[in-house]
Amino acid sequence: MPCIIIDGKEIELDDDGFIIEPDEWSEDLARAFAAAEGIAELTGDHWKVINYLREYFELFQIAPMIRNLCKETGFTLKYIYELFPTGPGKGACKLAGLPKPTGCV
Repeated sequence: MPCIIIDGKEIELDDDGFIIEPDEWSEDLARAFAAAEGIAELTGDHWKVINYLREYFELFQIAPMIRNLCKETGFTLKYIYELFPTGPGKGACKLAGLPKPTGCV
């Protein structure tokens, strides 16, 4: 199984590069994933999306639907794609340490 080492800790990933255990997430992991996705720096807007996704997942154990993500962050879907070029599911959820979404985010 693939893994990534962050701060000396080995974190297991699935075959798509998502972390297996969301509790192992850290801001350093998000930054490492961002760099791999071609995002040079995580801005306040990136963190707003990441934090919303993490809070929602903590409550419901699932990623939110896209319309909820847009409504709660105040960002358009187009802007979310500007922040996370691989999209809210593959990009944003991955950076937030969520499991790979099975449907629409």
